[in-house]
Amino acid sequence: MNEKKGKRREWVKTAAIVFLSVLLVLTFFSNTIMNYSLPEVAVQYITSGTITAKVRGTGTVESGDLYEVKATESRKVQSVEVRVGDHVEIGDVICYLADEESEELKAAREALEPLYDSLEAAQQAYNAALLTGDLSVAAMQGAGSAESATSYRNRLIAAQSVVENLEQQLKDMEPSYNAAKEAKEAADQALTEAQNKLKNLNNWIQYNQDVSSGNPGVADLIKQKDEAQQIALEAQNTANRAAAELTRIETERGKIETQLALARTDVSTLAGEINTALRLSQLNDAIKDARAAIAKQEEKIAELEAKAVGASINAEIAGTIVTINVVAGGKTTNGGESTVAVIQPEGKGFTLSFSVTTEQAKRISVGDPAELVNSWWYSNVTATVASVKPDPQDPSRSKLVTCNLDGDLTAGQTLSLQIGQRSQNYDMIVPNSAIREDNNGKFILVVEAKSSPLGTRYYAVRYDVEVLASDDTQSAISGGLYGYESVITTSTKPVEAGQLVRLPD
Repeated sequence: MNEKKGKRREWVKTAAIVFLSVLLVLTFFSNTIMNYSLPEVAVQYITSGTITAKVRGTGTVESGDLYEVKATESRKVQSVEVRVGDHVEIGDVICYLADEESEELKAAREALEPLYDSLEAAQQAYNAALLTGDLSVAAMQGAGSAESATSYRNRLIAAQSVVENLEQQLKDMEPSYNAAKEAKEAADQALTEAQNKLKNLNNWIQYNQDVSSGNPGVADLIKQKDEAQQIALEAQNTANRAAAELTRIETERGKIETQLALARTDVSTLAGEINTALRLSQLNDAIKDARAAIAKQEEKIAELEAKAVGASINAEIAGTIVTINVVAGGKTTNGGESTVAVIQPEGKGFTLSFSVTTEQAKRISVGDPAELVNSWWYSNVTATVASVKPDPQDPSRSKLVTCNLDGDLTAGQTLSLQIGQRSQNYDMIVPNSAIREDNNGKFILVVEAKSSPLGTRYYAVRYDVEVLASDDTQSAISGGLYGYESVITTSTKPVEAGQLVRLPD
């Protein structure tokens, strides 16, 4: 009998040893498998150093501040008196025009007749308003009185001020109203959690009492229950106060909304009264406008008639002719304004434009000097930032930087410029590849080690940062860091904050 018991003990002991051995092997290999399933990350320590934030771009040299000589009439060109490259002074003739009536003169005469029709229609409407009596005496008197019109306007301004004041009151109440709503929701949630905990404790107490009376754990549960009841009572009081405060604010808000509705009605009523009072005045103004339009059109006709004989187009500034757009026997324009010639003004230089990202544009200011790349080819050329505006090709993400150039240049040349601040020392610098960004702003991921029963684990931890300056490879940052952390620069898989990672072997 004792021999059988001894064999049984040996068997149990052996089985236990085998089980523990298998468990140990499985634990070891599962840890190894998990490690190799994690994303492998490359890291680099945060360093201190110097950054020179330069922005580079390439563009084509263009003549700066070109002046366009315009033609406003469609006329036949008799002769052209200048060629590209000629220097002109103010008043020099660019081209002579043939003696003839322009198309604009004919059109101006045709446009005069409808203006007379408009004057007649306005006069008839004015007379009809008087004869039909659709305007009250008070309105007619008000329309003719500047004092009455001013009184109406002052009343309207006052009523609009009341509306704006009430609207501002509602706007000012919005933060407290939202805060009260959030406080009530939080209090209700806390109350629900406290009540649920109390309910669970009651269930546990009942269960333990049913299963084994006199269970020593029941006394501890009862103590927890008493504490939970107190918490639930306090949560109920907090919820009641939050509900009362929200009701108070909603009541006050409702009163203001009622007053606002009445004030808006007052504004609408006064606006209607003003429209009625000014109707007759508007009809009278229409007559005056029609007469003024007729006078202006007749003046335009007289000017065009005077230029029908012996007309020319002259230079309005001194400079060099860059472009000629007319030829003898041709037309100056086919309707509307057209450019007859383009003049490069005296003393004006050249411009060059290139596109940069919105982030790069933040480091550029009007007046910043720009350096030419390979500047030894253009020893006498200087460049200065003239403007930084949204890029028409991509206004939401890019800016167009325009620089003024001076020196020995020719329009059409391609140049590369670089614009940058002076070098500056920074305490924390990381590679540009370490900078990440989401809806909450820019951040970096730092590798932090934590001990566990299975060994050291490495986690990716998020730190929000502000980028102070950048160059082509690295960025200076500030944030809640010590300055010696290991930042993730690249990874074999996408990495998120809080995720386990592994370092290279």
